[in-house]
Amino acid sequence: MLMEYLPLLIILLLAVFIGVFVVVLGNTFGPRRPGQRKNSPYESGMVPYGPAKRRIPVRYYLIAVLFILFDIEVVFLVPWAVVVRQIGVPGLIFMIIFVLILEVAHLYAWKKGALEWD
Repeated sequence: MLMEYLPLLIILLLAVFIGVFVVVLGNTFGPRRPGQRKNSPYESGMVPYGPAKRRIPVRYYLIAVLFILFDIEVVFLVPWAVVVRQIGVPGLIFMIIFVLILEVAHLYAWKKGALEWD
């Protein structure tokens, strides 16, 4: 039973190795030019202006929520695609209905301008 999880473990170890390798490689061979401006609170060297806590427009949150919503809806397509041959035509019909409802919601958000980034 544990042998079924071996490919998943290999992918996980490979991802961790690549992540650690890239960070170590960047720290080892990356440029180091410290200075007074770079060591300031803002690494870009820009002088901060205004309060640190500024209001973020509601539009940002709306786009973020819509992204999460549509992203989660797309996640439902993956398990369905795995078992599509086993569930047959009824499963196909239900998924077509699901995708149509999802597309109607997408078109509604688009027409209302919720996806515009100004």
